Amino acid sequence: MKSWLQSLKGSGALAFTFLWIIIIAMQWVSFASELWMEETRTLVLMTITMLALVKILLPFRPWIEFVIKAATLFFILYRTLVAYSIMIPFGGVANRLDQFISNMSPYIWFSLIAWLIIEMVPLIVTTKQRIIVFVGINIAALAVLDSFTPTVLWEEVAWIVFAGMGWLVTQHLQYFRQHYPQGWKHIRRYPYKIAANIAVIFALIIMVGVNMPEVQPTLTDPYTAWTQRNSTTTVGINNGTGAMNQRMSTASGYSRQDNRLGGGFNFDYSPVMTITTNQRSYWRGESKRMYSGTGWSDAGNDDQTLNDVSMTAELENTQETRHSTEQVVQTITMQNDQSYPVLFGAYSIHRVQSVDRDSQSNGLHWNPEQAELLWSPGSQRTAYPKTYTLVSHVPVIPEKELRKKTYSDLYGANKQEAYLQIPDELPQRVRDLAKNITATAKTPYEKVGLLQRYLQQNYAYTNNPDLSRKRSKDFVDAFLFEIREGYCDYYSTSLVMMARSVGVPARWVKGYAPGQQTFSDEATTSDGDENMSSYSVTNADAHSWAEVYLGEYGWVPVEATPGFDMPLLTEQEDTKTPDAPEVKDQPEPEQSEQAPQNHPEEGLKIHPVIIAIAAAILVLWAAYIIWRNRADIHFYLLRLRRGKPLTPDEKVIVETEHWLRFMRRKGFGRASHETLRESIGRWSIEAPERAALLQQLLGWFEQARYSPTSVSAEDWRQVREQASLLHKEGRTRRGAGRKAAPDQKDKG
Repeated sequence: MKSWLQSLKGSGALAFTFLWIIIIAMQWVSFASELWMEETRTLVLMTITMLALVKILLPFRPWIEFVIKAATLFFILYRTLVAYSIMIPFGGVANRLDQFISNMSPYIWFSLIAWLIIEMVPLIVTTKQRIIVFVGINIAALAVLDSFTPTVLWEEVAWIVFAGMGWLVTQHLQYFRQHYPQGWKHIRRYPYKIAANIAVIFALIIMVGVNMPEVQPTLTDPYTAWTQRNSTTTVGINNGTGAMNQRMSTASGYSRQDNRLGGGFNFDYSPVMTITTNQRSYWRGESKRMYSGTGWSDAGNDDQTLNDVSMTAELENTQETRHSTEQVVQTITMQNDQSYPVLFGAYSIHRVQSVDRDSQSNGLHWNPEQAELLWSPGSQRTAYPKTYTLVSHVPVIPEKELRKKTYSDLYGANKQEAYLQIPDELPQRVRDLAKNITATAKTPYEKVGLLQRYLQQNYAYTNNPDLSRKRSKDFVDAFLFEIREGYCDYYSTSLVMMARSVGVPARWVKGYAPGQQTFSDEATTSDGDENMSSYSVTNADAHSWAEVYLGEYGWVPVEATPGFDMPLLTEQEDTKTPDAPEVKDQPEPEQSEQAPQNHPEEGLKIHPVIIAIAAAILVLWAAYIIWRNRADIHFYLLRLRRGKPLTPDEKVIVETEHWLRFMRRKGFGRASHETLRESIGRWSIEAPERAALLQQLLGWFEQARYSPTSVSAEDWRQVREQASLLHKEGRTRRGAGRKAAPDQKDKG
């Protein structure tokens, strides 16, 4: 125990060294925050911090230390995977171990690299020169990244400079301790002075940096020059600075290849259609029910009957809600010349009012089971309709009522087996995950709400997911456990399959998100309805979502993609889908794709608390300097008042007044009838340790005041030194004089 405590006493320099290394590592983690997932950032920081603590607090033999660090690393990895729901442990120890092993990649590599850094850097960077080189390399690397990427890294650079300065101070003190042990013992008596000087230096640097004037650069930042050049010369889809970094060449739009989902895309903001309607909605196209493991197949829809469409006649819907609905009228005007397999409309379409301003419905067919309005290009109508008006009956969701409906209440014998299809190859861990997520829910509606919330809160939206993480052949399994990021196809497909795995019939739907609301005169129909609004829909609004079957309530759309807002109608105002978090009114992709603007003018933003602390340190330091040099300041003020410098004689007299006030504060008072010589004679008896100094100071005073011989400049310096010794003697023997006087009286 004693040896361990002794080793801790000598590990202060090591602890500070690891502190500076951790601060530098945090800046790189900050830079990678937009590239890494949250669990990766947490894992790296926890690994570096905990292994550093093990190194400081448990200085055992190397092999014991290695075992402890390895156990710590795997414990942190396990807890991180569980905390971020990458793995949901269940079953016995063997089953949990198998889950842990199967889910540790690629996170284990980040942990091992962090371990390597925390081991190697303190061994290699051991001298002042190496610290400067190491910190300089980090600063240069971040400066290059700041110049050639849209990320602003001035704050990270400032923190590395701070850590580098602290590291140099730590190394200097450690060197002084090792090579000058006697001097180290002396300065250890004054730790506050050392800390104060270090704090003042850091505060000065911070305040100078904060108050430096902003000067525009003479040369344009390389990244800024490059993006400006490209933004003016490049013409194409998504022509912004963010488009330069896209890895895929596929543009967004209404996909025709649903059997193999995945990959990435660039946002294409070219217009598709303008919709004038009395209700904001998702514009539904097709739905699919057969999942193959890689995507959605039309094979499951081959047995469905298609009905001819009669203009203005009600369209049959075999699974429409038997509860209240709201009528939605929409007029769609196409803005391109492309043809689509369906006509788009709000769910669910009730009748076709007009197509291309006439009453003919040639080429239109209705799928009553899937609620799809199909268009056949082989009919008499040779071109896809340019404008059409549809009337939909959108269901109003009785949320309170649905929460109480059990499986038997909703389905009974009608379990919709076609929409519970799951391929045999679907990995078991997908089913287990859905089961664990919905374990606390009792009704289908609540289970779907929990699945929706889990997907929205635990997976990152991106239009270009990192497919290098993919190992599983199954699209859903790879998204949930490996890629863990994606866009609407990933979320909607996963929600459908997890809902099916817990016994809730579901299907996959694709179409368009509502689009951007526009304000034009076209928003008023021929009926003069002033409640109509106009929406502009682009290829970037192409979207997919899920629909779940809830018995007599029909098919209910469910949005699982974070950042998208499903405009549902419920019996309670301002009520969202079950257990869903707050989401934005507009799709997040459009907002997140805007690249940062040129940033040369963006400076370092230091936290106000840090600035306040630095300012307080400097104020206290200035006050101390003034107090310490108060005598010189007093002489300077007297010089200004007299208009000429003080002579050494005058300085001795002023200094005598100073040390007399000091003696009075220490309890050595003067009687009104006493001369200075009589007072000092009495004080010398009461405090004999001060007698010699008092007699010398008395002699200098009498020479300056009464002797014809003037005090020289050299004599004045001696007076200052003796007065300083008197003050120091008073501080070391505080109260001695006050105790001596009563003793003298008692003896008398």
